[in-house]
Amino acid sequence: MANTLSLRRRIKTAQNVSKTTRAMQMIAASKLKRSQQAALTSRPYVNKLMEIARSLAPKSSEDASELHPYMQKGTTSGKTLYVIISPDKGLCGGLVTNLIREYFKLRKDEKSVFLTVGKKIEVPVASAHKNLLASFPFGTTLPTFGQVLPVVAIINDNFLSKKVDSVKLITTHFNSVFSQTTKITNLLPVQLEESQNLNQTKDSKSVKEIKNATDTLFEPSQQELLPELLKRYIEMTLFQHFLESYASENAARMIAMQNATNNAKDIVWELQLLYNKARQEKITKEILDISSAAVAMEQE
Repeated sequence: MANTLSLRRRIKTAQNVSKTTRAMQMIAASKLKRSQQAALTSRPYVNKLMEIARSLAPKSSEDASELHPYMQKGTTSGKTLYVIISPDKGLCGGLVTNLIREYFKLRKDEKSVFLTVGKKIEVPVASAHKNLLASFPFGTTLPTFGQVLPVVAIINDNFLSKKVDSVKLITTHFNSVFSQTTKITNLLPVQLEESQNLNQTKDSKSVKEIKNATDTLFEPSQQELLPELLKRYIEMTLFQHFLESYASENAARMIAMQNATNNAKDIVWELQLLYNKARQEKITKEILDISSAAVAMEQE
Protein backbone atom coordinates (compact mmCIF):
# COMPACT_ATOMS: atom_id res chain seq x y z
CA MET A 1 0.00 0.00 0.00
CA ALA A 2 1.32 3.42 -0.94
CA ASN A 3 2.50 5.84 1.70
CA THR A 4 -0.25 8.20 2.89
CA LEU A 5 2.06 11.21 2.61
CA SER A 6 2.84 10.35 -1.00
CA LEU A 7 -0.85 9.89 -1.76
CA ARG A 8 -1.71 13.28 -0.24
CA ARG A 9 0.88 14.93 -2.45
CA ARG A 10 -0.43 13.19 -5.56
CA ILE A 11 -4.01 14.18 -4.67
CA LYS A 12 -2.94 17.80 -4.22
CA THR A 13 -1.13 17.77 -7.58
CA ALA A 14 -4.14 16.30 -9.39
CA GLN A 15 -6.42 18.89 -7.78
CA ASN A 16 -4.14 21.71 -8.93
CA VAL A 17 -4.12 20.29 -12.46
CA SER A 18 -7.89 20.11 -12.38
CA LYS A 19 -8.13 23.76 -11.36
CA THR A 20 -5.74 24.83 -14.12
CA THR A 21 -7.50 22.89 -16.89
CA ARG A 22 -10.87 24.12 -15.62
CA ALA A 23 -9.67 27.72 -15.88
CA MET A 24 -8.34 27.12 -19.41
CA GLN A 25 -11.66 25.54 -20.35
CA MET A 26 -13.57 28.60 -19.17
CA ILE A 27 -11.22 30.96 -21.04
CA ALA A 28 -11.62 28.97 -24.26
CA ALA A 29 -15.40 28.91 -23.80
CA SER A 30 -15.51 32.68 -23.36
CA LYS A 31 -13.52 33.18 -26.59
CA LEU A 32 -15.47 30.55 -28.50
CA LYS A 33 -18.78 32.40 -28.60
CA ARG A 34 -17.30 35.47 -30.24
CA SER A 35 -15.07 33.52 -32.64
CA GLN A 36 -17.91 31.20 -33.64
CA GLN A 37 -20.19 34.13 -34.36
CA ALA A 38 -17.49 35.87 -36.43
CA ALA A 39 -16.81 32.75 -38.51
CA LEU A 40 -20.45 31.93 -39.18
CA THR A 41 -21.62 35.45 -39.97
CA SER A 42 -18.84 36.09 -42.53
CA ARG A 43 -19.51 32.93 -44.55
CA PRO A 44 -22.52 34.32 -46.47
CA TYR A 45 -20.52 37.43 -47.43
CA VAL A 46 -17.67 35.38 -48.94
CA ASN A 47 -20.10 33.08 -50.74
CA LYS A 48 -21.98 36.07 -52.14
CA LEU A 49 -18.72 37.53 -53.45
CA MET A 50 -18.16 34.34 -55.41
CA GLU A 51 -21.70 34.39 -56.79
CA ILE A 52 -21.26 37.95 -58.02
CA ALA A 53 -17.84 37.17 -59.51
CA ARG A 54 -19.34 34.14 -61.24
CA SER A 55 -22.05 36.28 -62.77
CA LEU A 56 -19.45 38.81 -63.96
CA ALA A 57 -17.02 36.27 -65.39
CA PRO A 58 -17.15 35.43 -69.10
CA LYS A 59 -18.78 32.15 -70.06
CA SER A 60 -15.57 30.99 -71.75
CA SER A 61 -12.69 29.99 -69.48
CA GLU A 62 -10.18 31.28 -72.05
CA ASP A 63 -11.75 34.74 -72.01
CA ALA A 64 -11.81 34.68 -68.22
CA SER A 65 -8.09 33.87 -67.96
CA GLU A 66 -7.29 36.73 -70.29
CA LEU A 67 -9.39 39.09 -68.19
CA HIS A 68 -7.41 38.65 -64.96
CA PRO A 69 -4.16 36.84 -63.97
CA TYR A 70 -5.90 35.29 -60.96
CA MET A 71 -7.82 33.06 -63.37
CA GLN A 72 -4.88 31.94 -65.50
CA LYS A 73 -3.91 28.29 -65.19
CA GLY A 74 -0.13 28.35 -65.39
CA THR A 75 2.21 25.45 -66.17
CA THR A 76 5.48 27.38 -66.03
CA SER A 77 7.09 26.26 -62.79
CA GLY A 78 4.95 23.31 -61.76
CA LYS A 79 5.23 24.46 -58.13
CA THR A 80 2.42 24.81 -55.59
CA LEU A 81 2.41 27.24 -52.70
CA TYR A 82 0.76 25.84 -49.58
CA VAL A 83 -0.46 28.29 -46.94
CA ILE A 84 -0.83 26.41 -43.63
CA ILE A 85 -2.72 28.08 -40.77
CA SER A 86 -2.29 26.75 -37.23
CA PRO A 87 -2.58 28.07 -33.65
CA ASP A 88 0.32 29.64 -31.77
CA LYS A 89 -0.40 27.50 -28.70
CA GLY A 90 -1.12 23.84 -28.12
CA LEU A 91 -3.40 22.01 -25.69
CA CYS A 92 -6.17 21.87 -28.29
CA GLY A 93 -6.60 18.16 -28.84
CA GLY A 94 -5.65 16.68 -32.20
CA LEU A 95 -6.08 19.91 -34.17
CA VAL A 96 -2.36 20.63 -34.58
CA THR A 97 -1.56 16.94 -35.09
CA ASN A 98 -4.00 16.73 -38.01
CA LEU A 99 -2.41 19.77 -39.67
CA ILE A 100 1.09 18.33 -39.26
CA ARG A 101 -0.12 15.02 -40.68
CA GLU A 102 -1.33 16.82 -43.83
CA TYR A 103 2.03 18.57 -44.10
CA PHE A 104 3.90 15.26 -43.84
CA LYS A 105 1.98 14.04 -46.89
CA LEU A 106 3.28 16.99 -48.91
CA ARG A 107 6.81 17.52 -47.67
CA LYS A 108 8.27 14.84 -49.96
CA ASP A 109 7.16 16.84 -53.00
CA GLU A 110 10.17 18.88 -54.10
CA LYS A 111 7.90 21.27 -56.01
CA SER A 112 6.00 22.34 -52.91
CA VAL A 113 6.76 25.64 -51.18
CA PHE A 114 5.21 26.67 -47.89
CA LEU A 115 4.01 29.73 -46.06
CA THR A 116 3.04 29.18 -42.44
CA VAL A 117 0.79 31.15 -40.11
CA GLY A 118 1.10 30.02 -36.51
CA LYS A 119 4.03 28.86 -34.41
CA LYS A 120 2.80 25.27 -34.03
CA ILE A 121 3.24 24.52 -37.74
CA GLU A 122 6.29 26.73 -38.23
CA VAL A 123 8.63 24.39 -36.29
CA PRO A 124 7.85 21.18 -38.25
CA VAL A 125 8.15 22.97 -41.61
CA ALA A 126 11.34 24.81 -40.70
CA SER A 127 12.98 21.72 -39.20
CA ALA A 128 12.43 19.77 -42.43
CA HIS A 129 14.63 22.29 -44.31
CA LYS A 130 11.97 22.71 -46.98
CA ASN A 131 11.14 25.78 -49.01
CA LEU A 132 9.65 28.00 -46.31
CA LEU A 133 8.95 31.38 -47.88
CA ALA A 134 7.73 33.16 -44.75
CA SER A 135 6.19 32.58 -41.36
CA PHE A 136 3.73 34.74 -39.45
CA PRO A 137 2.32 34.47 -35.91
CA PHE A 138 -1.36 33.66 -35.68
CA GLY A 139 -2.04 35.42 -32.38
CA THR A 140 -4.22 34.56 -29.44
CA THR A 141 -7.05 37.01 -30.10
CA LEU A 142 -9.71 37.29 -32.79
CA PRO A 143 -7.91 37.74 -36.15
CA THR A 144 -8.08 41.13 -37.80
CA PHE A 145 -8.23 41.87 -41.50
CA GLY A 146 -4.78 43.48 -41.31
CA GLN A 147 -3.19 40.09 -40.60
CA VAL A 148 -4.25 38.90 -44.05
CA LEU A 149 -2.59 41.64 -46.10
CA PRO A 150 1.09 40.55 -45.69
CA VAL A 151 0.12 36.97 -46.59
CA VAL A 152 -1.81 38.14 -49.65
CA ALA A 153 1.18 40.26 -50.72
CA ILE A 154 3.46 37.20 -50.72
CA ILE A 155 0.84 35.13 -52.54
CA ASN A 156 0.49 37.80 -55.24
CA ASP A 157 4.25 38.17 -55.60
CA ASN A 158 4.71 34.44 -56.23
CA PHE A 159 1.60 33.71 -58.28
CA LEU A 160 1.51 36.77 -60.51
CA SER A 161 5.23 36.49 -61.26
CA LYS A 162 4.77 32.81 -62.26
CA LYS A 163 7.02 31.51 -59.47
CA VAL A 164 4.20 29.12 -58.53
CA ASP A 165 1.36 27.77 -60.64
CA SER A 166 -1.20 27.35 -57.86
CA VAL A 167 -1.91 28.32 -54.27
CA LYS A 168 -3.67 26.06 -51.77
CA LEU A 169 -4.77 26.57 -48.17
CA ILE A 170 -4.43 23.93 -45.46
CA THR A 171 -6.64 24.98 -42.56
CA THR A 172 -9.11 23.67 -40.02
CA HIS A 173 -12.78 24.07 -40.94
CA PHE A 174 -15.20 24.78 -38.10
CA ASN A 175 -18.14 22.39 -38.43
CA SER A 176 -19.42 22.60 -34.86
CA VAL A 177 -18.17 22.87 -31.31
CA PHE A 178 -17.51 19.13 -31.31
CA SER A 179 -16.24 18.75 -34.89
CA GLN A 180 -13.34 20.48 -36.66
CA THR A 181 -11.86 18.98 -39.82
CA THR A 182 -8.65 19.65 -41.72
CA LYS A 183 -9.43 21.09 -45.13
CA ILE A 184 -7.39 21.76 -48.28
CA THR A 185 -8.80 24.60 -50.40
CA ASN A 186 -7.71 25.69 -53.87
CA LEU A 187 -7.21 29.46 -53.68
CA LEU A 188 -5.48 30.25 -56.99
CA PRO A 189 -6.08 30.12 -59.85
CA VAL A 190 -9.67 31.12 -59.19
CA GLN A 191 -12.13 28.66 -60.70
CA LEU A 192 -15.49 30.34 -60.54
CA GLU A 193 -17.41 27.50 -62.11
CA GLU A 194 -15.99 24.92 -59.68
CA SER A 195 -15.52 26.97 -56.55
CA GLN A 196 -16.36 25.43 -53.20
CA ASN A 197 -18.77 26.93 -50.77
CA LEU A 198 -17.08 27.60 -47.41
CA ASN A 199 -20.15 26.32 -45.62
CA GLN A 200 -19.93 23.11 -47.67
CA THR A 201 -23.48 23.63 -48.87
CA LYS A 202 -24.83 25.12 -52.07
CA ASP A 203 -27.64 27.57 -52.37
CA SER A 204 -29.41 25.83 -55.23
CA LYS A 205 -31.78 28.72 -55.80
CA SER A 206 -28.97 31.26 -56.21
CA VAL A 207 -26.99 28.97 -58.51
CA LYS A 208 -30.08 28.33 -60.64
CA GLU A 209 -30.77 32.04 -60.89
CA ILE A 210 -27.19 32.70 -62.04
CA LYS A 211 -27.29 29.94 -64.63
CA ASN A 212 -30.60 31.16 -66.03
CA ALA A 213 -29.65 34.81 -65.94
CA THR A 214 -29.67 36.71 -69.22
CA ASP A 215 -26.95 39.11 -70.32
CA THR A 216 -26.61 41.93 -67.84
CA LEU A 217 -25.17 45.39 -68.31
CA PHE A 218 -22.69 46.52 -65.65
CA GLU A 219 -21.57 50.02 -64.72
CA PRO A 220 -18.61 50.34 -64.54
CA SER A 221 -17.68 47.76 -67.16
CA GLN A 222 -17.00 44.10 -66.56
CA GLN A 223 -13.27 44.62 -67.20
CA GLU A 224 -13.13 47.16 -64.38
CA LEU A 225 -15.33 45.33 -61.87
CA LEU A 226 -13.98 41.77 -62.03
CA PRO A 227 -10.30 42.43 -61.13
CA GLU A 228 -11.19 44.39 -57.99
CA LEU A 229 -13.86 41.88 -57.09
CA LEU A 230 -11.46 38.96 -57.43
CA LYS A 231 -8.85 40.77 -55.35
CA ARG A 232 -11.44 41.33 -52.64
CA TYR A 233 -12.54 37.72 -52.89
CA ILE A 234 -8.98 36.40 -52.36
CA GLU A 235 -8.51 38.62 -49.31
CA MET A 236 -11.86 37.72 -47.77
CA THR A 237 -11.43 33.99 -48.47
CA LEU A 238 -8.11 34.00 -46.65
CA PHE A 239 -9.58 36.08 -43.81
CA GLN A 240 -12.49 33.65 -43.56
CA HIS A 241 -10.05 30.77 -43.09
CA PHE A 242 -8.31 32.76 -40.35
CA LEU A 243 -11.66 33.04 -38.55
CA GLU A 244 -12.45 29.35 -39.12
CA SER A 245 -9.07 28.36 -37.67
CA TYR A 246 -9.51 30.58 -34.62
CA ALA A 247 -13.00 29.22 -33.90
CA SER A 248 -11.75 25.66 -34.37
CA GLU A 249 -8.83 26.30 -32.01
CA ASN A 250 -11.04 27.56 -29.20
CA ALA A 251 -13.61 24.80 -29.66
CA ALA A 252 -10.92 22.09 -29.68
CA ARG A 253 -9.17 23.59 -26.65
CA MET A 254 -12.42 23.86 -24.69
CA ILE A 255 -13.26 20.19 -25.32
CA ALA A 256 -9.68 19.06 -24.63
CA MET A 257 -9.53 20.98 -21.35
CA GLN A 258 -12.95 19.67 -20.33
CA ASN A 259 -11.73 16.10 -20.89
CA ALA A 260 -8.52 16.87 -18.98
CA THR A 261 -10.53 18.28 -16.07
CA ASN A 262 -12.74 15.19 -15.94
CA ASN A 263 -9.70 12.91 -16.08
CA ALA A 264 -8.00 14.84 -13.27
CA LYS A 265 -11.12 14.52 -11.13
CA ASP A 266 -11.22 10.77 -11.79
CA ILE A 267 -7.59 10.49 -10.70
CA VAL A 268 -8.35 12.47 -7.52
CA TRP A 269 -11.25 10.12 -6.75
CA GLU A 270 -9.11 7.02 -7.26
CA LEU A 271 -6.22 8.41 -5.20
CA GLN A 272 -8.65 9.45 -2.47
CA LEU A 273 -9.94 5.90 -2.35
CA LEU A 274 -6.39 4.54 -2.05
CA TYR A 275 -5.64 7.11 0.63
CA ASN A 276 -8.68 6.09 2.66
CA LYS A 277 -7.71 2.43 2.38
CA ALA A 278 -4.13 3.16 3.43
CA ARG A 279 -5.33 5.29 6.33
CA GLN A 280 -7.79 2.60 7.44
CA GLU A 281 -5.07 -0.04 7.20
CA LYS A 282 -2.75 2.08 9.34
CA ILE A 283 -5.46 2.60 11.96
CA THR A 284 -6.26 -1.10 11.99
CA LYS A 285 -2.61 -1.98 12.55
CA GLU A 286 -2.38 0.49 15.42
CA ILE A 287 -5.48 -1.00 17.05
CA LEU A 288 -4.05 -4.48 16.67
CA ASP A 289 -0.77 -3.36 18.26
CA ILE A 290 -2.62 -1.82 21.20
CA SER A 291 -4.82 -4.90 21.61
CA SER A 292 -1.80 -7.20 21.48
CA ALA A 293 0.01 -5.12 24.06
CA ALA A 294 -3.04 -5.10 26.34
CA VAL A 295 -3.39 -8.90 26.11
CA ALA A 296 0.30 -9.37 26.84
CA MET A 297 0.06 -7.19 29.93
CA GLU A 298 -2.97 -9.14 31.21
CA GLN A 299 -1.14 -12.44 30.79
CA GLU A 300 1.74 -11.14 32.85
